[in-house]
Amino acid sequence: MRIMVTGGAGFIGSHLAEKLLAVGHEVVILDDFNDFYDPQIKHANIAGFAKDLTICRVDLRENDSVRTVFRREKLDAILHLAARAGVRPSIQSPRLYYETNVGGTLHLLEAARVTGVQRFIFASSSSVYGASKTIPFSEEEHLTQTLSPYGATKIAGEFLCSTYSHLYQMCVIALRYFTVYGPRQRPDLAIHQFTRRIYAGQPIDQFGDGSTRRDYTYIDDIIQGTMVALDYNGALYDVFNLGENQTVQLKDLISAIENAVGKKAKINRLAEQPGDMPRTYADISKARKLLGYNPTTKLSEGLPKFVEWFLRTQRASRAD
Repeated sequence: MRIMVTGGAGFIGSHLAEKLLAVGHEVVILDDFNDFYDPQIKHANIAGFAKDLTICRVDLRENDSVRTVFRREKLDAILHLAARAGVRPSIQSPRLYYETNVGGTLHLLEAARVTGVQRFIFASSSSVYGASKTIPFSEEEHLTQTLSPYGATKIAGEFLCSTYSHLYQMCVIALRYFTVYGPRQRPDLAIHQFTRRIYAGQPIDQFGDGSTRRDYTYIDDIIQGTMVALDYNGALYDVFNLGENQTVQLKDLISAIENAVGKKAKINRLAEQPGDMPRTYADISKARKLLGYNPTTKLSEGLPKFVEWFLRTQRASRAD
């Protein structure tokens, strides 16, 4: 198949594009290489295989540009991972998040409709569960409140996807990713940021008392779940959690990073941040049963792999 990966130069998107190429698909990356973090990181993410795919530098907010790419590239499926990401930045720039994550998703769905693309996978987020009291989080839960503009844009994206599936008989799947980590992780995300600062002997910011819990999911498991979703032939529209089904407290995560790096953290304790969820915890029984999703990497195995990658990139950058 000829498959578009939006956000294909980012953390998850680059791994997905690489995997798709490895199994024989043609890949088109749509990415705007914005300055949310250093664009050179994105170029480095895809450097090893950029020559094997098509790269379209397009902002999702530009509807005409999106439509032009779809008409030119003759696509069979869309894996929509592009988004303005992060809870805290979304509170500062809600309009940017709305225009990119909601408006951009609408532009892609419309372009898919007009050009006859029948398979569309939407990367959603555990943030849609907000302050849900039902643990673990199930796809069957009726969601009534998110805690951040980012979370709100993701649930809005899911509703747009379900609407287009209903109206135009498109096969659309929403995958709720739970706190993904691993090589190429964005530098602003907690595991990467903590590792970098602990390694450098710099203090880290801990918001709250360290009791918040996250379901950390290793990148290889997310890629496995996304790839099997591409072949799903069940309901025309469906939603799946992709997590590890294991929660870890923030203070235990910090301790694990200390052990992996071999240095103690200097912790700057701060008040809880608005928009942060107290916990995330994925019920993955539906994805296991219907998709064949099979996560295998616990944090105790995945975190050392990430730190090994981090140290390798540090050595390489010093050599340059």
